[in-house]
Amino acid sequence: HYFIQSNLRDNMSSVSVEEFKADKYSKKEAIAFLQENASVKFLQDKKLFGKLTAIAKGSSKDKVLSALEAFEADPEARKGAEDGDLAEALEKTKALKIKEEECKKNQKEAAKEAEAGAAEKVGFTKKVLKKGKTHMKPGKGDVVSVWYTGKLEDGTVFDSNVENSRKKERKALKFKVGTGLVIRGWDEALLTMSFGEKAEITIDPEWAYGKKGMPDAGIQPNSTLIFEVELEVPVNIGV
Repeated sequence: HYFIQSNLRDNMSSVSVEEFKADKYSKKEAIAFLQENASVKFLQDKKLFGKLTAIAKGSSKDKVLSALEAFEADPEARKGAEDGDLAEALEKTKALKIKEEECKKNQKEAAKEAEAGAAEKVGFTKKVLKKGKTHMKPGKGDVVSVWYTGKLEDGTVFDSNVENSRKKERKALKFKVGTGLVIRGWDEALLTMSFGEKAEITIDPEWAYGKKGMPDAGIQPNSTLIFEVELEVPVNIGV
């Protein structure tokens, strides 16, 4: 709006109280005159220091009239030689303050996101059916051997390496736990189990197959899954 402001100021030599009362000049024109001729301190006191358009929009006619009357009555209200530098310094300070506020806002938003991540709801519950033979637990990236049976909430078995094969053909499922090779509910729950432990794990849809489900395996979208899981004791751990 600099061009508009310049034109307003160039087209008026002065704005008197009487002329303003007679509606010869608008609020915006009167404020432009004061911003061009009054000291920074005066403009601050009268809350007229800042962007012309915003100040004009937020100022009543009575407020502008009062400022004009005070300007005419007080010779000290005139702009001095030091006001140019002061105005520039105030603008820089204002810009710095805005930048600091934006920085604080970004920091608060980042902190909220971190808190939200930390407070994320755990997507499984575990009921221990048999305590482990050792207090040792697997760590992320460790190879684990798991016996499991997966059921829907109505009790329908959709997968098992215990029930769906002959005893001689049964094999424990082996994989690196905590690395995303299985659903998140498994990854997270198995890391809480000790070797030799048997547990019933109920996994929320978000930590299982979510909105997509796995229809080919009989798992519909947004299904809660229930697993009976046993974590084998590794051969190299003496119990």
